[in-house]
Amino acid sequence: MKNLFVLLLLSTSFALAQQPTSSAQPAPAKPAQTSDSAPKKVDKAAAYYHFTMAHMYEEEMAAYGRSDLVNKAIDEYRQAIAADPTSEYLSAGLAELYSRTGRIRDAVSEAQEILKRDPQNLEAHRLLGHIYLRSLGDMQGGSGSDNVLKLTIEQYEEIVKLDPKSVDDHMMLGRLYQADSQLQKAETEEKTAVKLAPDSEDAVMALAMLYNEQGNTNKAAQTLAAVPESSRSAKLYSVLGATYDQQKDYPKAIDAYQHAIALDRDNLDAIRGLADSLLNAGQTDKALQQYKVIADANPEDARTYIRMAEIYRKQGKLDVAIQNLKKASSLVKDDERISYELAEIYQAQGRYDDATQQLQNLLKTSEKADNKYTQEEQDNRAIFLERLGSVYRDNNNEQAALDTFQKMLTLGDENAKRGYQEIIDTYRQAKQWQKATDAAKEATQKLPKDHELQMVYASQLADLGQPDAAIQQVKSFLNGSPEDREVYINLATMYSRLKRWSEANATLDKAAELSTKQEDKDAIEFLRASGYERQKKYEEAETLFRKILSGNPNNPAVLNYLGYMMADRGEKLDEAFNMIKRAVDLEPANGAYLDSLGWAYFKLGKYDLAEDNLIKASQHQMGADPTVQEHLGDLYQKTGRLKLAAAHWERAVDEWNKTVQPEVDQEALAKIQRKLESAKVRLAQQENK
Repeated sequence: MKNLFVLLLLSTSFALAQQPTSSAQPAPAKPAQTSDSAPKKVDKAAAYYHFTMAHMYEEEMAAYGRSDLVNKAIDEYRQAIAADPTSEYLSAGLAELYSRTGRIRDAVSEAQEILKRDPQNLEAHRLLGHIYLRSLGDMQGGSGSDNVLKLTIEQYEEIVKLDPKSVDDHMMLGRLYQADSQLQKAETEEKTAVKLAPDSEDAVMALAMLYNEQGNTNKAAQTLAAVPESSRSAKLYSVLGATYDQQKDYPKAIDAYQHAIALDRDNLDAIRGLADSLLNAGQTDKALQQYKVIADANPEDARTYIRMAEIYRKQGKLDVAIQNLKKASSLVKDDERISYELAEIYQAQGRYDDATQQLQNLLKTSEKADNKYTQEEQDNRAIFLERLGSVYRDNNNEQAALDTFQKMLTLGDENAKRGYQEIIDTYRQAKQWQKATDAAKEATQKLPKDHELQMVYASQLADLGQPDAAIQQVKSFLNGSPEDREVYINLATMYSRLKRWSEANATLDKAAELSTKQEDKDAIEFLRASGYERQKKYEEAETLFRKILSGNPNNPAVLNYLGYMMADRGEKLDEAFNMIKRAVDLEPANGAYLDSLGWAYFKLGKYDLAEDNLIKASQHQMGADPTVQEHLGDLYQKTGRLKLAAAHWERAVDEWNKTVQPEVDQEALAKIQRKLESAKVRLAQQENK
């Protein structure tokens, strides 16, 4: 049963319809029996007297909370009914009393007796409908809830037949149909409500929310936008904002939420919606301002601190992000998301032991002794394992990384796929090319229908000397669907590694045509710009990198690449340094960014700072990178430590020789060999003096 929350919003706390009557309570009254030969005499005066007494007891119950008066009120109702057994009003009053005092079975029985005598009794149908609805709310999807939902629908179907102009009842029946997945009937009822009351904001919003539930956000937006602006309330604007946000039309969402707040400045839901839309639109500073408003108004709201932490992380303020996550953690104990995000930040800071502890705790608390997990639980464990493996890999513990990724292979096809991809990447980072290829081959055998893994395997084969066959294999996956985007990207990457630049650009053009999200378009432009840089087309590369930064100024990969490209050539050194420093602030443990920062310091003549960052880079994932080793060699030569310089240049040559052929930069290798040879000659001369 779906969308039961809709019912819960409209129900109060009542006992289950199946709840037995307490033995301390008198049995329900039976309707007076009549006989054709001796009809029961009606005593209206007595009936009125006893009804008055029952009503008085009810009022005292409500005013003073005297539960001892319940039975007295019930007894008076029974005497009133005995005096006038034809009165449906009295029977309905008794049924309502049963309902209010939690004697649901008695209430249902009384209402059903009324309907046996008078099937068209609207109030009895309403009473039964309300009882079932409240009981359904209490059940919250538990055992028997489907049956109670059916009973509730039956009553409201009768209600709208008897009172077809009741807007509220059509809306309620629509919600009930929606909960029962009868979406066409639900739409019909909600449309009827709107037709009966076109000015009813509740009716319009109910229809719009139904469309949103169906994923038809266009119809939802049209329904809400049809209400004249002069008639829109803060609540309607909020729903409209949420609808635009679902469509990822963030400018319209922001505008709608701003209207909602202008009408109701204390509407925290609208403020949160505005903050979320601003964040989704990349307006992080403005989003942060709104989240601070929410935090000030409701300092116990953990979700707000999580969002603020996300923004601080994007701004590179990692310590402040941690503070906000810890604040959230103090409000919500044992929240997996908070622990996971803390681990992410610790990893970015290079606090690998702290990150490992967080992730191991997550794995321990989510572990089941019988090893039986739901799919969601398996997916979560796979996410924790994947992050833990990457922490081990960043900390140069490759075997622990491999062992961790291996555990993902039993957690379902998609999780196994990611596990294999991480294993392959780990072998590649360690320059164990054959093992990477063997792992890719095993992956395709275990998951033969997965084209992405087959493309990874093809790429491995291309690196090992079979490029043409590999390219043809990847091309075979093109099928004219949006999924071709990933195929084209793989082809472009293979062409780039083979330095077949025109073919690489042509396939990137095709991938760009299939890119709809801005982040996907930026990814294509990044690949194109990096290709220009490798071809020494620096102006074209810079133009594209700056274009990406204009829309996303906090993109660390672009900041680093462009900054390094300029610093390496000795151009715009101050700007280059600031870009790289920004990238490092965002990801302070990223070895590639630390190398770029060290090299920028070297170009600026700040050799102590250069050495500090280059050593950090070699310790953070980049020790086997020949460029880092070359940079250290150049630094030591510049600072008069030729023997150290020669050792690092020799390491650089060795690392280039271990590199798979398509990745070798022959020009860079030749340059380092010349430096090394020259250093060896000078060292020999020094020894002979």
